[in-house]
Order: sequence, then structure tokens, then C-alpha cells
Amino acid sequence: MTVPVKALLAFDAAMKHTSFALAAAELHVTPGAVGQQIQKLEEWLGVPLFVRSTRQVQPTAEARHYWSTIAPALASIRQASDQLRLKQSNEVWVSIPPTLAAKWFAPRMAAFLTRHPGISLHLSATTALADLERDRVDLAIRHFDGKDPSLRADLLWPDEIHLYCSPAYADRLRLRKPEDLARAMLLHTTFHPHWKEWLQRFSSLSGKQIDAIPSQHFDQGMLAIEAARHGQGAVLSSAVLTEAELRDGSLCEPFACTLPLQKGYYVVHHRQAALRPAAVALRDWLLEAAGQQGGVPRQAAARRR
Repeated sequence: MTVPVKALLAFDAAMKHTSFALAAAELHVTPGAVGQQIQKLEEWLGVPLFVRSTRQVQPTAEARHYWSTIAPALASIRQASDQLRLKQSNEVWVSIPPTLAAKWFAPRMAAFLTRHPGISLHLSATTALADLERDRVDLAIRHFDGKDPSLRADLLWPDEIHLYCSPAYADRLRLRKPEDLARAMLLHTTFHPHWKEWLQRFSSLSGKQIDAIPSQHFDQGMLAIEAARHGQGAVLSSAVLTEAELRDGSLCEPFACTLPLQKGYYVVHHRQAALRPAAVALRDWLLEAAGQQGGVPRQAAARRR
């Protein structure tokens, strides 16, 4: 009896999501169909692969070991198939953090499509890191240190943290020096969680005083920026994410205190994957647009190879 390839695909998806329902959604079938394929594979292998309960499934130790062995081969088959099928395609898939997608990429997207009218762009704005080996993603913009041997990473901008608030908020709280933030509302984000570091570097406030400052927490940087724009507090962010608000005057930078980070914004793709022409066009345009916006075109260009 030959290997049940269809069942292997169902197993791979079920292991990836630890859920028959999510696997079914990925494969565009019903959860029952996934369950049938898993059962078929279990019968063929002669071992149980999942422990079923009312609301969830858990892979067995045999399943985890089996998957770790076959997953690279399945990924290679999927990648080779996609590359062959899409070799001449004018479609490109890109994954971008939501705030960067909304605040920087979206206003410029029309410029890219005007230059390349034949390209169909698929944008995924998500905080989840795309698996560039397994997912249908040609390019991603990531905020990290640029060090990953599996990726080619081209620098768009090095990141540094600025403090922003509305001009009315700065006037109302009489923000003249960093210590005045003791009477402010600090808007925290998961993307730039650097308030304590910023205050320790630029103010003379004690740790106890810093901890006593009221704060609000946001999982999306764009929400914190919007709150700051409406005078609800002060936010730490990248300049690339606040250019529109600085231009229209709804945000200001009350202190000339910039905190450099060891991270930057990079456009990345898997080092072993040959980019199709549409993806190359998007990558080159991103590097060009980053330079025009005031980034670091010389550094970005130097990383091309």
C-alpha cells in the first residue's frame, strides 16, 4: 500500500495548528474530512497520532517525532510546487506589522501599483511572524536585529524611539523637561515597550517615581498613536509611524531625546528561495521608498547581494 499523501497533508496541517478545525480551514475541507484522513494515516502507520477529547486534540509523542521527520520534506515539496506554478505569476504576497502597514505602507501602496500595474499585491497585516519557508509569503517586513542565517535581510531603517504627544497635551501638562512626565499618562505598546528605559536615561526620576506614573497599555501601536493624537497621553514610537501626525501638527515631540535601538525594520525573504520578478520589484521599491522617506538607502543598498 502506497503512502496516503492526502492524509499526510491533513496530518501536517493538524500538527501545525493542533486543531482539526483550523487544519480544515487551511485545507478548505470540513473538520470531519480532516479526521477521516488522520484516521486513515493512523491505520496505515499502525499507531495513534492524536488523543481526542471533546474540545481539543493533542498529538502523541509518536506524532511529534514523525512530524519532525516529514515536515521538512513536505515543506520542500510545497515550496518547489509553488515556485513552479507561480514562476511567471505577477502576484506577490507580503506580510507587514499592522501599524507599519497602516501608517507607512498603505499611503504609498498606490505609488507601487501605479509603477507596476500588472502586479497583483496580497497584503497581510499581522503581528504574527510569517513562516517564510512554509507559508505563502514572498516577502515580510520584520522589526528585529537583522540576524537570522535563514533569511536575506535588507535594512529599510534602523529604529530609534521618540516621545510624542499632542501640542495641547504638552501645553496643558507644561511638559518642559522629561521629569514633567511624572504627571502624564504613559501610553505603552507591546511593539515599543521602552518607557522605563527611556525615563531612566533621560530623566532624574527614581524607579519608584517611574513606577507610580499612570499608564495605559495597547497591543497595537496605531491605537496608542491615535490616543496620543487625541490628547490622552504620551507615546513612544518610531518616526516612520508618526509622519502623518507630525506633518499635520496633531502630534509634536516635546523633548529632543531619542533612544536608539538594536533593532530595525528589514524587508526579508528566505535565503534559499529565489524571488519571482514581482517580488523582486516590490523589494526594490520598498528599499527605494524607504530611502526617499528619509531612511538609510546607502546601508540598504550595501546589503544587497
